[in-house]
Amino acid sequence: MSINFSAGEKEPVNVLATTEAALVDAAEELARLIDRIKAGKFLEAKATPDAVKGLHRALEVVVLGKRDVEKLCKQVTGTVGATSLDFHAARDEIGRRLARLRDAGGG
Repeated sequence: MSINFSAGEKEPVNVLATTEAALVDAAEELARLIDRIKAGKFLEAKATPDAVKGLHRALEVVVLGKRDVEKLCKQVTGTVGATSLDFHAARDEIGRRLARLRDAGGG
């Protein structure tokens, strides 16, 4: 699905990219936590699980909130159930499927 913006409008925050980056940061912090525990530094590692839980809750709120806003926008504009066609994505998907068929030796 394509989203077009009017001239002068700011592009919205990419929630998926932001969430992925935050999850990578959380995974790295968990790896550091494991290293601290292995090194016997339990007091230094104590606060990490609570910070990760807080991050998870915050990300969940953002993602669910974005979903609810998008749903409301669709209801307001009357486009519930109707989506625009993204021909570029369709062409890419067809190309991927044809490549898989060629790789499978189907002819």
